[in-house]
Parts: sequence; structure tokens; C-alpha cells
Amino acid sequence: MAKDYSVFDIVGPNMIGPSSSHTAGAARLGKSASKIAGKPVKEVNFLLHGSFAETYKGHGTDKALVGGILGFNPDDARIKDSFELAKEQGVKFEFIKTDLGENVHPNTVKMEMILEDGSKSSVMGASIGGGNIKLTEMDGLALDFNGARSAIVIEIKDIPGAIAFITGLLGHNNKNIATISTNKPEKSEYTFLTIETDDELEPSLIEQLKKFEVVAKVVVLDKF
Repeated sequence: MAKDYSVFDIVGPNMIGPSSSHTAGAARLGKSASKIAGKPVKEVNFLLHGSFAETYKGHGTDKALVGGILGFNPDDARIKDSFELAKEQGVKFEFIKTDLGENVHPNTVKMEMILEDGSKSSVMGASIGGGNIKLTEMDGLALDFNGARSAIVIEIKDIPGAIAFITGLLGHNNKNIATISTNKPEKSEYTFLTIETDDELEPSLIEQLKKFEVVAKVVVLDKF
């Protein structure tokens, strides 16, 4: 069966820099990590794997990653000055070449962040071509998110009926669940629930979820 291609797939994204994989994708990875952290990032180590590690300076991956952490989109002209802007905002950053494993995409970065309140957060993802990205890890937990749909990751107390309550609340608000998966770390009292939905969830619905007493954290992953 022939694949349906969008204009985005053919001509690539609007972006600053020479390479959609190394600049547009990198900016999206940085911005996604910043959004997942949920609080201002004050320090970040970029652990660069494969092609990212070898060409990050020449292709502008470094400036794109920092620009993403600052919240810039791939076509934001400020990416060219992201180093200086980060320093003005007191955001420290370092690039570290490393090996993240044999089964990792060559354009992969792990972003280890220290946030404004002193807490830590980490996100790993890959730039998979044409400015598209895939998030593969969040705070040590496996993640499989490619931005095709909106998603939420919910940290919930592992008690009977908790998941049913959340899915019921979404259904009551006419939100169709496309995919759902759970991940419970060993010896943890909490389960991480990842739900992809056909439509974005309104802020009011997100607030309802956060108020549920067994919910510890809600992370919103926007459709790319």
C-alpha cells in the first residue's frame, strides 16, 4: 500500500539551520523536554549519542537544543543567539558525547535538567528525520511518543479503580482514548499511565485530573 505523504514530509519544516534532523528536530526535542519538566530549567546536560555527538557543532544541533530548552520553535530566529540568551537568563548548559546504547537511534539526546526549585528531570528522545521526533524516556521511564496524537502521562497511586476512574472521566467528557499503556517501576507505589487521545484535552479537564487525590503528577504531551 502506498504511503500518504504530507507537504511537511516532502519539503520539510520551517526552521533555522541547515538540517531538519539536526536542527528542527533538536529544537523540538529541547522544547518538549522543557515542557515535560514543567518548571523553568536552570541547568541542563545534553548527552549526545551517535550522529548528534559527531556533528552537533557543525549542524547547529547545539544551538537548536538550547533554543528548545528556552521554549523556541524550530523557525525562531533567536535560535542563532540561544547561547547568549541562555546565559542572560542564567541557564547553564553542557554538551557531553556519550554512548546511550546499541538499540538507540543515532540522532538521540538525553537531557538531564535541574529545575528552578532544585528538582531534577530527564528526557530522552531522537530526531528521526524531516524535523520529526520521538520521545523514548521520561525520568527513567520508558516512553513511546511520536507526537501523532496528543497524550497525557499520569502518575497515579496504585489502588483498585484508579485507572477506571480516569478513563471514565475522559469518556464522560467525550474524549476518545486511542492508546493506553501502564508502567509501574519495581517496588513503587505508583503507576505511570500514558494515554493518547484523538483530541486535545482542555485545561479544565487537566485540572480535574490533577485534583483526583491519587494523582501525583500530570504531564501533557502536545501533538507535534
